[in-house]
Amino acid sequence: MDFKQTLLMPKTEFPMRGNLPNKEPKIQENWDDVDIYGQVQKRTEGRPLFVLHDGPPYANGDLHMGHALNKILKDFIVRYKSMAGYNAPYVPGWDTHGLPIEQALAKKKVNRKKMSVAEFRQKCADYALQQVDNQRTQFKQLGVRGDWDNPYITLTKDYEAAQIKVFGEMAKKGYIYKGLKPVYWSPSSESALAEAEIEYQDKRSPSIYVGFDVKDGKGLLNGDEKFIIWTTTPWTIPANLAIALHPDLEYAVVKVGDDKFIIAHEMLNTVSDALEWENPETVQSFKGKEAEHIVATHPFYDRDSLVILGEHVTTESGTGLVHTAPGHGEDDFFVGKEYGLDVLCPVDEKGYFTDEAPGFEGLFYDAANKEITQKLEEVGALLKLNFITHSYPHDWRTKKPTIFRATNQWFASIKDFREDILKEIKRIKWFPNWGETRLYNMVRDREDWCISRQRTWGVPIPVFYGEDRTPIITDETITHVSNLFREHGSNIWFEWDAKDLLPEGFTSEHSPNGTFTKETDIMDVWFDSGSSHEGVLEERPELKRPADVYLEGSDQYRGWFNSSLSTSVAVTGKAPYEAIISHGFALDGQGRKMSKSVGNVVVPAKIMKQYGADILRLWVASVDYQADVRISDDIIKQVSEGYRKIRNTFRFMLGNLHDFDPNKHAVQEQNLHEVDRYMLLRLQELTKKVRDAYDNYEFSTIYHNVHNFCSIDLSAFYLDFAKDILYIEAADKNRRRSIQTVYHEIVTSLVKLLAPILVHTTEEIWSYIPGVEESSVQLTDLPDPKDVKDKEQLKAKWDNFMEIRDDVLKALEEARAEKVIGKSLEARISIVPNNNETKVLLENIEQLHQLFIVSEANVEDNHSEAKEYDHVKVHVEKHTGDRCERCWVASDTVGTDNEYPELCSRCADIVKEHYSELA
Repeated sequence: MDFKQTLLMPKTEFPMRGNLPNKEPKIQENWDDVDIYGQVQKRTEGRPLFVLHDGPPYANGDLHMGHALNKILKDFIVRYKSMAGYNAPYVPGWDTHGLPIEQALAKKKVNRKKMSVAEFRQKCADYALQQVDNQRTQFKQLGVRGDWDNPYITLTKDYEAAQIKVFGEMAKKGYIYKGLKPVYWSPSSESALAEAEIEYQDKRSPSIYVGFDVKDGKGLLNGDEKFIIWTTTPWTIPANLAIALHPDLEYAVVKVGDDKFIIAHEMLNTVSDALEWENPETVQSFKGKEAEHIVATHPFYDRDSLVILGEHVTTESGTGLVHTAPGHGEDDFFVGKEYGLDVLCPVDEKGYFTDEAPGFEGLFYDAANKEITQKLEEVGALLKLNFITHSYPHDWRTKKPTIFRATNQWFASIKDFREDILKEIKRIKWFPNWGETRLYNMVRDREDWCISRQRTWGVPIPVFYGEDRTPIITDETITHVSNLFREHGSNIWFEWDAKDLLPEGFTSEHSPNGTFTKETDIMDVWFDSGSSHEGVLEERPELKRPADVYLEGSDQYRGWFNSSLSTSVAVTGKAPYEAIISHGFALDGQGRKMSKSVGNVVVPAKIMKQYGADILRLWVASVDYQADVRISDDIIKQVSEGYRKIRNTFRFMLGNLHDFDPNKHAVQEQNLHEVDRYMLLRLQELTKKVRDAYDNYEFSTIYHNVHNFCSIDLSAFYLDFAKDILYIEAADKNRRRSIQTVYHEIVTSLVKLLAPILVHTTEEIWSYIPGVEESSVQLTDLPDPKDVKDKEQLKAKWDNFMEIRDDVLKALEEARAEKVIGKSLEARISIVPNNNETKVLLENIEQLHQLFIVSEANVEDNHSEAKEYDHVKVHVEKHTGDRCERCWVASDTVGTDNEYPELCSRCADIVKEHYSELA
């Protein structure tokens, strides 16, 4: 007789190999066909609303790893919430204006000079929408669920109309003004930049010490001294109008040979070393405030340089005297204003000197450094030149250095409502906690936000000018322009005349002849995306303001988190979000920034093609995303091993449910065997940990707990010893159905708990679980931890048993190493408990040998050869009985049955009762 035919071996069509790259697109296609997003939203209708508001990625280029990390994290949260009692819509968005799109068209040889502004803007819009389509396809390939057919896009008419309303509301409250101020200026972009558009990179710059001759010492100085300044921007010297001293610092007149120099007393050693002075002698000291209004001369122009006082002067570097050019520095501008200095800015929008800098006209500012330094040397004002490498602001799009340049710009005055913003920051929940401090400090130090840009592709600033050039912004004009944009789109601003954009019959005291002009600048793109609380959360009926969560990369504290907060508090008095979650950057396996030039870029598309999106999603779940995260081939291979462990655990359990119908065969909890109830309890403990981790957005806790449960609780224990019951016993034996009942519960619970993370795999597993009614796991709710009968006693007893089991496994391993046994089923073990409590525990557990996966296990009072371990003494010996051909257990009963001498008595009885027809 072939005894294999009498075994109930696992059977399942659920494949061992995931084959995810081929399988996932088919699963996604099915989701589209059945409109799974719509089904989920319909099922959760009427539940409390949970809104995660999508920060719009920029519509340009393929997805990088930062995109994947961001969108997958959002998907974890939205999917979890929709399975945890909430209605959680997800409306994805895109940021579609700005310079990179203009640059992309330039690379495509689009000649904007041969077309009207409106025609060029249309080409920008077409390009942006192509990019949206491309990125949408790639986001869907990641398994991200959302309202992909109805995203929000910042170039749409309704969005632009809402943005105009935000601008108008801020203007109405007096927060918007136009003024001449130095701002970050990008010569490469020919536009002003906001702080959020600045990134710092190393730059090699000239470092010069310059002497300014005293012209009028005002009775304090003799007139034969020189003030020394230090700067790394020689190109700003033509714009110098003053020298700033700190009022409370002590300054020294230092005699070096025949010359006398003025520096901060505190900087004497530093400057002496730098200028290689020999035997410097301090001949006079005075406080900075005593030198106010002393007059020096510009090194090479016939112009005065006034000595002024400023709190911004420090002794951290330089000389303690600050070269002041109000047209090229924020501190310089404000302190210059106090002293009535001009705002001289002799550099044009492309970075070239104008005729306001005689001798340097037409030179690019950076190239002029050399010429100006030579000029200083010619006139004897250059005291020292060398070069330093330092961190310097760059345009984050063009990667080229920026300058400070005074121009007329539109500003939002953050300082006017800064206290309201700071109060809101204190109220919001932050993940991680340091986010609060980071944003608080940024806002606390912020004065004004430059919101105008000298570009074409963006939302126009809706301001008209009267004949006297007074800006006109009224409720009437804002409402009218907003309505026009909602109907026609913002291109009309560039196509229509000012009079046609104004309300019919509009008049103003500033234009007695009825002639108006319009602003040509556009808004900063951060104003675009920062208006999404109005353009999306307020506009879309399925959403709400404030959103529950904004989740973006940590760079968005200065970007979207910041601009959204500023515009929302300005308009509504409240933050647009209740909580902020930020994630780190994706780095390579060595912790380096990804760079094409280094060749270390890891692309999501490549990982999906080779491993599948679920592996990428599991990687996101495995890392501490709130810090910077690493990804490489080796890391992904490790994650795929973790995936394989989880998948094979599911496969084993599904295989052992092949003859189980939960509606017919499920065993009531009170009738479950004790070890099965213990595993049910372990499942509830896992469920609680996972639910808590989801609530706290701690996804790595979920991954590690589930992985450990699969590896340790299941594979190494429950699934392993249960084979002797599931395969060997008769189909309907209570002991077997008890295990299957718990297997079914574990599979069903685990697949739901993992559904927000392994979206394709859990969908696949769901289709193989017997007795489930819903067509998709996405249409179910997550399990809540259940109470298990006699929980405390059950836990205490079986946790103790698991510790004893560790001792037995050590003993078996040592016996194997000493060649006493081969496989554990060859063993007979004798266990001597260390105390009576342990003895009672072991004597009250049935089929002890099955749990230890040995052929015989005896509990004894003593054994002379037993070795001592932590909780028990154990002796291992080779079992003397023959091996049963059916269950492979060594037993003294093998050979005692006349009909089936190859079997142990247990197997012989089962075969006779249930498989006699095979004989």
